[in-house]
Amino acid sequence: MGDELLSAEEMGRADALAMAQGIAGPTLMENAGGAVAQAVCDMAPPGTTIAVLCGPGNNGGDGFVAARLLRERGYPVRVGLLGRRDALKGDAAIMAQRWGDPVEPLDTSTLASAGLLVDAMFGAGLTRPLEGIAADVVAAINRAGTPVVAVDVPSGLDGTTGASCGAVIKATCTVTFFRLKPGHVLLPGRVLCGQVRLAKIGIPETVLGEIGPNTWRNRPAQWREAYPWPRIDGHKYGRGHAVVVSGPAESTGAARMGARGALRVGAGLVTVVGGAAATAVNATQVTAVMVRSVGADAALKEFLADERHNAVLIGPGAGVGASTAATVATVLASPAAAVLDADALTSYAEGEETRPSAFGFVARGAEPRPSPQALFSAIKARTAGVVLTPHEGEFKRLFGELAGSKLERARQAARMSGAVVILKGADTVVAAPEGQAAINDNAPPWLATAGSGDVLAGLVTGLLAQRMPAFKAACAAVWLHGECANRLGVGLIAEDLPEALPHVLQALASGPATEGPVTDHQCAEDK
Repeated sequence: MGDELLSAEEMGRADALAMAQGIAGPTLMENAGGAVAQAVCDMAPPGTTIAVLCGPGNNGGDGFVAARLLRERGYPVRVGLLGRRDALKGDAAIMAQRWGDPVEPLDTSTLASAGLLVDAMFGAGLTRPLEGIAADVVAAINRAGTPVVAVDVPSGLDGTTGASCGAVIKATCTVTFFRLKPGHVLLPGRVLCGQVRLAKIGIPETVLGEIGPNTWRNRPAQWREAYPWPRIDGHKYGRGHAVVVSGPAESTGAARMGARGALRVGAGLVTVVGGAAATAVNATQVTAVMVRSVGADAALKEFLADERHNAVLIGPGAGVGASTAATVATVLASPAAAVLDADALTSYAEGEETRPSAFGFVARGAEPRPSPQALFSAIKARTAGVVLTPHEGEFKRLFGELAGSKLERARQAARMSGAVVILKGADTVVAAPEGQAAINDNAPPWLATAGSGDVLAGLVTGLLAQRMPAFKAACAAVWLHGECANRLGVGLIAEDLPEALPHVLQALASGPATEGPVTDHQCAEDK
């Protein structure tokens, strides 16, 4: 199953390219409708009354095919059409003719006595709110709670952004074709789609070469070959030395969780650096992780001048203010790859309250902290990779109110900053400055707990220390983070996550079959 995600526009190109290669449009529509009919048969026992709600476009054509095939299998079927039958065009008109009669005007009465509904009103290309009868029908469906099989996407959902355009159907199952759309995995679309079934309808895989998609579901297939598995002739000094900058003495725990993540994911050595008081605390809490007292930015600069210290994490518990921003600048002036998390990002947002930092306090009224543009310029001036790991609040403070979907905003931020951006959440997006992006969908809700982001930042740092390319390191870390949480289950705390990693990595090393279970918000495939 391909993990490329196609926008509505790209899916339209895939259809057109398939037809240019001699595959007839009605054949594609018959195959799509057949996949929908099979999904209905899998959900509804024989004798269940099926109401098929057809729209005025190709989605409606898919619905007419499904209705005909279900009737042939003995299901009682009602068809409601939004709009006039004589206004149908192209393949949709052909499929309406093959269905025959009866066709009733679509309204809320079409739903009466139906045990299952097929939503074939509007597809992934819809970008405006539903109005009139369509909106009334959607509201009635959601109130009734009748099971719904949606064609392509639930009506009212933007398949490219995952946003709901006003009223939107909450589907039990969604059947889509050839490739998923971003809206199937971005929120709220992922929830509104229910279980997603991906059907092969005859579009050749070769069309992807002409389309050139640059968005994927985050899966090991995208980064497995670059993963830094240990070699039989390797040693710890060949697996990189990760450095984590600690916060002040009362805020050291976050840095230690990041360090533990970096060590567990395979960095050969990990050192937590900080002021004398913080180092004294850290020294009592770690064993395999080393500590180093680095009392000022000048000392940190000297420490990072050693190119063996090849990846640095700064931000967890670091404190907010100009002092932390200055330490970030020191990190970015080094040859090491860098992960900027939490306070390292907020320290470049104007107007934020000052908190104590790793190497001292910033008095109120001190000089203004550098702007986000200063941070972006420093990132773009270096050759080593940089990964930013904001949640939504930190993202807005650093990048402002960017327009568009979460995917579009992450891409804009990556271009603006010159860094790989991990925009965190239940639908984490990883975006690179060059435009490629991955959407993650394996993170369970219990991952939302204090410190889990610190562990994620440490995983990224540990992979960078092993010289994994920044975009792939970010994607791998995000996926591994989610799989650790899935393995641990409800009740996990952040400290548990690194301890689950050996089991997840062992399963990953065993092969593609271990890439995670299908859940109700993931994707099954019709063969």
